[in-house]
Amino acid sequence: VEVLLESIRLKYREYGIDREPFVIIKADAGSYGMGVMTARSVDDVRDLNRKERKRMAASKDSQAVRQVIMQEGVYTFETVGDPPAVAEPVVYMIDQHVVGGFYRVHTGRGADENLNAPGMHFEPLAFVEPCNTPDCGQAPDAAPNRFYAYGVVARLALLAAAREMAAHG
Repeated sequence: VEVLLESIRLKYREYGIDREPFVIIKADAGSYGMGVMTARSVDDVRDLNRKERKRMAASKDSQAVRQVIMQEGVYTFETVGDPPAVAEPVVYMIDQHVVGGFYRVHTGRGADENLNAPGMHFEPLAFVEPCNTPDCGQAPDAAPNRFYAYGVVARLALLAAAREMAAHG
């Protein structure tokens, strides 16, 4: 946790990001939102109380957690609804093509919290038009351009996952 947070801090300084970095720790075998925690320092992990340890010890289907993964926490700045609720886009792909998606929404969580928790709901991402290219005639945050950006990020994530799989067999 300490090494990853320091690495993120360096990148935040390099890019002028004025936010506190955090990491997400979750069960490597899948979580369904269980066995997930946020850490902003090594003390957050070291000082887990008994209840928190028990919560982190089991994941989906009450399986014991044997391994965890740590990843950089990413702030969620998307909101949907009235009043606005924090939302994260989830994009579906077939091969390299974006085919749809939804927003995971949680009215009781903040921009730096796991939204995959009790109380969440889903809102459809309405891809009214194909979003293969940006619409230069509209604002950057117009729906077609946001959906285009989501698609770019999804394709980059797919490429990164493929490279990682190839490198690690």
